[in-house]
Amino acid sequence: MSGAVIEIIQAKGKNGDGEEEAPLVVARAAYEHPFVVRLCHWVNTVALFVMVGSGLQIFRAFPSFGAKIPQKDLLHWPRAFAIGGWLGGALQWHLTFMWIYMGTGVLYLGYQIFSGNYRQVWFTPRDVPGVWPMVKHYFFFGSKPAVREAYNPLQKQAYTTAIGLGVLSVLTGLAVWKPVQFSWLAWMMGGFHYARIWHFAVMWAILFFVLGHLVMVILHGWNNFMSMLTGWKKDPEY
Repeated sequence: MSGAVIEIIQAKGKNGDGEEEAPLVVARAAYEHPFVVRLCHWVNTVALFVMVGSGLQIFRAFPSFGAKIPQKDLLHWPRAFAIGGWLGGALQWHLTFMWIYMGTGVLYLGYQIFSGNYRQVWFTPRDVPGVWPMVKHYFFFGSKPAVREAYNPLQKQAYTTAIGLGVLSVLTGLAVWKPVQFSWLAWMMGGFHYARIWHFAVMWAILFFVLGHLVMVILHGWNNFMSMLTGWKKDPEY
């Protein structure tokens, strides 16, 4: 069960007076990440990397955003940091990994909802007061608030936002990919040109989340990283 903490205890026996000594806790570990969560995390990491790279190669073919924005190259993205080689190749990469991205997303959300594991990462109103103390700790060298759960309020806010960004990336992507079949979706976003802008903006928002996520992983140490490989986190603080 996710969040369960186990302790490895070594019995101490009796002291010199023949009295029983208290047992010694040798190690503690918490099962934070079930297999499905870890699988979706790593598969989606690869899918996201490919989709960003191929998406930027697609953008290189027409680096503007339509009539509402001046028709000029807004960003000269280097070919070396794009995937696909050309427009057709990039589209093949992008559309292939789109299905992987969506599939793992559906699997992740379904597991979180039906298992109840979403409570571990879902941001709720009771977490609001804890956000600013964590911001001060991470970015302004403030004191570290007491840790009571696997994820602190700022992490919950970040991961809940990331789920919303993932859904938006799919919806805006569908509007750009099939603007006729999903005309109602494109209309809700202000038209095809604005759908491209939204899709591009969501991509950068996800990249900023990834950057912040990596900073948090580094700050929380090696045990935190290993927990996403094994599921178990050694010596949890809660």
